[in-house]
Amino acid sequence: MTEPYSVAGDVYDHPSHRGRGGWTWYTGSAGWMYRVALEGVLGLTRRGAFFTVNPCIPSSWPKFTIEWRLAGTTYTIVVENPERRCTGVATVELDGVPADPGAVPLLDDGGGHQVRVCWEPPARYRRRRR
Repeated sequence: MTEPYSVAGDVYDHPSHRGRGGWTWYTGSAGWMYRVALEGVLGLTRRGAFFTVNPCIPSSWPKFTIEWRLAGTTYTIVVENPERRCTGVATVELDGVPADPGAVPLLDDGGGHQVRVCWEPPARYRRRRR
């Protein structure tokens, strides 16, 4: 029972106020919701001169795309999930070249870059190590 376009900082459970929201314009609440969606679900995290994409998504999502602008540079990040998994990034490519999934370099060149994130295949498709 708050504004539908704002994030409630509190939802009350007292019998006379059950379900009502409060602190809807609480400083920082929208920022935290943004971080939950971008970092917690889609898995995009900046780490200094690098970034990672390590999503935790519903298995029903076959694919998603993030258009990310940082300074004058644009990244088109495509995460494909053909095996319908929730987590498990195996490889990342930056402009068609393999990159470290734990440290994709940030390029401040004013251009556009393509990032492809691939999920780890299920165990039945992985080679056994000897």
